[in-house]
Amino acid sequence: MSYLFEDFKGWKAYCMDNDISLPQSVIEYEVDQKQATEELMWVGLENAYKVMKEAVQTGLTEEMTSRSGMINNGAKKVFNYPTPVLSKEFQVLISRALAAKEVNSCMGRVVAAPTAGASGILPGVMVTLQELHDLPDRSIMEGLLVGAGIALIMEKRASIAGAVGGCQAETGSAAAMGAGAMVYCLGGSIDQVFNAVAITIQCMLGLVCDPVAGLVEVPCVVRNASAAAIANSSAQIALADVSAVIPVDECVEAMGEVGQSMETRYKETALGGLAATKTGQAISKKVLIQDIEMLPDEE
Repeated sequence: MSYLFEDFKGWKAYCMDNDISLPQSVIEYEVDQKQATEELMWVGLENAYKVMKEAVQTGLTEEMTSRSGMINNGAKKVFNYPTPVLSKEFQVLISRALAAKEVNSCMGRVVAAPTAGASGILPGVMVTLQELHDLPDRSIMEGLLVGAGIALIMEKRASIAGAVGGCQAETGSAAAMGAGAMVYCLGGSIDQVFNAVAITIQCMLGLVCDPVAGLVEVPCVVRNASAAAIANSSAQIALADVSAVIPVDECVEAMGEVGQSMETRYKETALGGLAATKTGQAISKKVLIQDIEMLPDEE
């Protein structure tokens, strides 16, 4: 019987008691609960990571202008800017996260990890990690399995949907997945992996979901970039054995409580936050008019 991903404490205990790795426990779950085969799982993971890499490349090389006009090749502008704020590696990380998310906003092909609204974070994080540390695809795919296990628990104990828990549930969960995956890929212990998740949640706690004009573009795209940066900082802190102090399961519970307490207008309704600003409302009206004008005339 596989572990059902009730909480992080139980996940660790299951792996320790059965002497298996975090990725292997996720494979067991998929085989047991979804009648998958391990062989097909690896094929699926390989395809998913291929799509992530393609989304990064597409966003940095092709025209990325959304119908609303709010997205206009931002990733390429960041990637090609001549002066890195910190390092070229950091600039590339941010550019890749922006690129993959812009592909989503422009109706391209992405991997919802865990959601389409957060689809730039794992590609930005994992593609850059692989390049910097010369990791094989198999290692990255194991990291993606770890991320999947993290998402299973966060979905069960809190939420991964902006409409339920705010943006903390979408970009926050994706950043936590990325942080944990990176720590695993760099040889971190189970405690360090889970500590990275806890630190990430603490950094993302309370973030609202306030998409301008109801479109997953602004501020969603730039939040993918900032969440990728947070995932990296959390991984670095966790690998150094700096404690989150608050255990990861309690952090997830706090995220769930904050999400439940969040007012409806801050949960993907476009009624609060940036969506409710003067400029946000003007954009919403403009987009709505454009959509109406594009409707076919009735015969």
